[in-house]
Amino acid sequence: MLVHRKKKVRYQIESPLTSLIDIVFMLLIYFMLTTNFMVDEGIKIKLPQAKAAAPQTQQEITVYVDREGSVYLENKQIPQDKLFKKLKEMIGGQQDRLVVVKADRSVILNKAVKVMDTAKAAGAARLCLATEKDF
Repeated sequence: MLVHRKKKVRYQIESPLTSLIDIVFMLLIYFMLTTNFMVDEGIKIKLPQAKAAAPQTQQEITVYVDREGSVYLENKQIPQDKLFKKLKEMIGGQQDRLVVVKADRSVILNKAVKVMDTAKAAGAARLCLATEKDF
């Protein structure tokens, strides 16, 4: 009598996909949260660096001073002599409007100070010189 042995059923090795999917989603969330989504477009300037820089979240009036000393108000080039009048219109009677001066780090300090002085004369009670965080 011939006896046939039963073939053993081989189990396939299966990797646990649920834990891998969880890890991939956690990594995706981590990279999405750590990525900086704010992109400032417009005038190309390199801001000075500071260790104690803090982000501003209020609505502000932004004045740019590029490397050559040209002045831009809200991404539009404006002559230095018309800056006072335009800032006075934008500030109006609001005493708490913040005026941010973003000057290139290689610009002559006198030009940035002149812009800040013009903003103060136009009625800006709050002035800020923008910097980028030093890492």
